[in-house]
Amino acid sequence: MVDAGSVVDLLKDARDRRNAALILELDLTDGIVEGQPADPVSALLSMRRTHLRDVLGGLRRARTDPRVRALVVRIGGHRIGLAMAQELRDAVRAFRDAGKLAVAWAESFGETGRGTVPYYLATAFERIYLQPSGDLALTGVALEEPFFNEALGKIGVTPRFAKRHEYKTAANTFMERAYTPEHKEMSGRLVASTGEQVVAGVAAGRGLAEERVRELIDHAPLLGAEALEAGLVDKLAYRDEVYADVRAAVGDADARLRYVARYNRAQGLAKRLPRQRQDGVALIQGQGPIRLGRSGRGAMPGQGSSMGSDTIATAIRAAVRDDKIKAIVFRVDSPGGSYVASDTIWREIVLARKAGKPVIVSMGNVAASGGYFVAAPATVIVAQPGTLTGSIGVVFGKPVVGDLLGRLGIGLDSVEQGAHARMYAPTRDFTDEEWGRVNSFLDRIYDDFVGKVAEGRDLPRERVDSLARGRVWTGADAHERGLVDELGGLGQALDLARKKAGLAVDAPVRLYPHVSPVDRLRPAESSEDRTAATARLDAWGPLSTVAARVGLPSGGPLMLPGTWEIV
Repeated sequence: MVDAGSVVDLLKDARDRRNAALILELDLTDGIVEGQPADPVSALLSMRRTHLRDVLGGLRRARTDPRVRALVVRIGGHRIGLAMAQELRDAVRAFRDAGKLAVAWAESFGETGRGTVPYYLATAFERIYLQPSGDLALTGVALEEPFFNEALGKIGVTPRFAKRHEYKTAANTFMERAYTPEHKEMSGRLVASTGEQVVAGVAAGRGLAEERVRELIDHAPLLGAEALEAGLVDKLAYRDEVYADVRAAVGDADARLRYVARYNRAQGLAKRLPRQRQDGVALIQGQGPIRLGRSGRGAMPGQGSSMGSDTIATAIRAAVRDDKIKAIVFRVDSPGGSYVASDTIWREIVLARKAGKPVIVSMGNVAASGGYFVAAPATVIVAQPGTLTGSIGVVFGKPVVGDLLGRLGIGLDSVEQGAHARMYAPTRDFTDEEWGRVNSFLDRIYDDFVGKVAEGRDLPRERVDSLARGRVWTGADAHERGLVDELGGLGQALDLARKKAGLAVDAPVRLYPHVSPVDRLRPAESSEDRTAATARLDAWGPLSTVAARVGLPSGGPLMLPGTWEIV
């Protein structure tokens, strides 16, 4: 027999939980997931990690929720890109503008490592706590790039690359021994622009003059006590002391802790009542190198997801056909890759706009080369000041390993039919005729790239060419030059899409393509079937002949070189 008193206690406890004051938490030490990974294996592995959209959605809901009193964010450990840090800073500032307390704490901002970007993120908070044993490695901004030409020559490898044009630096990595003047100019401006953003953000957040911030950067890394004395942190404290201070500040020792992502999902479920499907915005996420076919894992272990042209194109077509979708937001976080795959995606965006649906591109940490190509026809391009973008250019070539094989005593012979049958083989150099074909190929791609950017951004072709030539820009510099329309993050892009489509400010956002686990198992009925867009269940994708023989991945002619992590 059920005890009536127990039932009452349970109901009272449930009511108290529902109405209790909340302190939201966010742990960034394991990083943050940009979007749902394309392939099922990566998606499964990321289920327990924090997703950007949950964080942005949770903080947005919390601004008007009287139960939420404060936000506590643990910073440190995993590196977060500058643009991602700016996305989070924007969300935290909006949270604070709603009258809520926001606190950042860290065991250390870079223990024997770099802490500039993590600390830059922390300066958006009202209070910054540092563990007494921690340090502040606010050491500034650097971009370090390797050059392999001399090493390749020593082992008998001859790099044969062509590029369009002088700022397209992927070839320099293999063909030069140091910076060319153009390469150094471009990299220097990237570092300068990034440094300007960091200094301005720290100065504004801590109430310091920018010149004083530069002085402190030149003296870093700083001990915890030195950081406290300089006004860069508010208190040296351990975790328990941080939380005790926050509870005291909100005036509720019994306030419950809740992770932002869990809070966002719980609030979302609570509002999902049975009702007619509303008009909304489609969110399509494109991450990683761009390739033909379906999305999946990158070409090499550790490379993350890849953006498949079939997956993205099918998602765009599905969003266009859906009468309840009134606008599309395309989130791009990609260094580029295949020209043909990029062109396939470009075409679908053009068709979406012709169908009357606004397409807003939101750029993540990187949206360059092919990543900019796919963004060019958008209605509006939104990027963070720290986004790496542009790189409107093309590079192609191969390492010639014939001498290396000879030094190793490896003989190689061949039979062939067709004058250029071995044109792409890394075991021999291009002939003069083949080299001419390579350059015709690059001229065609560059001409097409510049023309499509000029058309999409409504700029004179000559102006685009002067901004292109393979040059990488920060989002701030790209905005000044008309390559980016607005500065902001994913939330701003979604708001803009709603406004362009004439939707309510809280109109729903739906991920595309949405494919159930059952859909993943069944064969597609046609190329229009949403199952056709599911990610590939491959290991790391097919490696090219060059990669298989000399250990170099082939990303495609529209690929930003290297990792491009400014720290």
